[in-house]
Amino acid sequence: MKLLTPADKSLWRLALPMILSNITVPLLGLVDTAVIGHLDSPTYLGGVAIGTTVTSFLFMLLLFLRMSTTGLTAQAFGAGDKSALARALMQPLLLALLAGIMFILFKTPITHLALGLTGGSDEVLHQAALFMQVRWLSAPATLANLVLLGWLLGVQYARAPVILLVVGNLVNILLDLWFVIGLKWGVQGAAAATAIAEYISLIVGLLLVWRVMVLRGLTLRLMLAAWRGDVGRLLRLNRDIMLRSLLLQICFASLTIFGARLGNDVVAVNAVLLMFLTFTAYALDGFAYAVEACSGEAYGAKNSKQLLSVWHAACRQSLVVALGFSLFYALFGESIVALLTSLEPLRQLADRYLWWQVLMPLAGVGCYLLDGMFIGATRASEMRNSMAIAALGFGLTLCSVPWLGNHGLWLAVTLFLLLRGVTLWVIWRRHWRNDSWFAH
Repeated sequence: MKLLTPADKSLWRLALPMILSNITVPLLGLVDTAVIGHLDSPTYLGGVAIGTTVTSFLFMLLLFLRMSTTGLTAQAFGAGDKSALARALMQPLLLALLAGIMFILFKTPITHLALGLTGGSDEVLHQAALFMQVRWLSAPATLANLVLLGWLLGVQYARAPVILLVVGNLVNILLDLWFVIGLKWGVQGAAAATAIAEYISLIVGLLLVWRVMVLRGLTLRLMLAAWRGDVGRLLRLNRDIMLRSLLLQICFASLTIFGARLGNDVVAVNAVLLMFLTFTAYALDGFAYAVEACSGEAYGAKNSKQLLSVWHAACRQSLVVALGFSLFYALFGESIVALLTSLEPLRQLADRYLWWQVLMPLAGVGCYLLDGMFIGATRASEMRNSMAIAALGFGLTLCSVPWLGNHGLWLAVTLFLLLRGVTLWVIWRRHWRNDSWFAH
């Protein structure tokens, strides 16, 4: 028996570049922190932290632009429909640019409202406002890049994510050093570096799209005319994915809020432990992206045999990777915590909750994979309903916190991941048994 089937190899061809690209994302945050952290006041670092949190939260709510684009593109790619392939790019791209322009037009009231809700010292909030006023200028490029990435994933251009992320991060890091340290622009320099990097990434992304257009025989006239069509379907799809993303964000924000009520040490420890979950999620999301593209192609072609082949390959390979993460955290978790914090009391406290991080990769692998399956089939309403059930389970489990303390918080997160996977699996099995997966 071969170690890797053709389906396994095809999956790894798409997943590996995405995994490598995804796990480089935290690098940029580390560089920003290191550069700003060397300025003469901690208020600069606090301002960038708040500004980045707010802008990232709002941009993440629009992550549906990437997810819906991947699903629709993969389906058009599988069906060999050039008009649908063009429409899958142009409609969400227009939506992204309009949303980005709205962020720029209303950047001042959005900033004031967000900082009013966030709270903090006047000095830190002033620096956050300076950062955000510049960062909002990149909104059209940031959102357009989500669409370009989704489209390039949908046509299975495996190198595109690596090219986009490497170019964007490298430009951002170099400009960060120049603007903040060289030109002494402070937090505005950090924001300007990010904004310029986003627009350069947009140019690179458009060049990659042009390359695919030439290879696929998509003319410029076809692309420009493709904004017309079933816009209602796109809006409904994006609405459901946005509601799903909002529930996801609320649950993870609750982890910080409830942790704060348990004490400053618990908040700090959970921030360290979340790095384990974040790193695992970035890696396993690489498989989810690959599954989106492959399952969407199979869905568009109405090929049940290909779909099952993709699913079985994804289960085999991602389970091995998740098990690898669990074993790695079990063996080296304490050493990783020691690298992340030098404070001995925090290290000792973190060790009490480390076993939750050993469980987390195995608890979450199912929901990541099934997210990919459902996005590829553009079954957003079922994803929304699954997330609502998981969020309800998360909320009910938080009732255990007065008795279990921080263990109750991590129990809620674990159950949240499990419920997402189980509910999607039940829906998937029902469709498969009733032969209704393609009737959508």
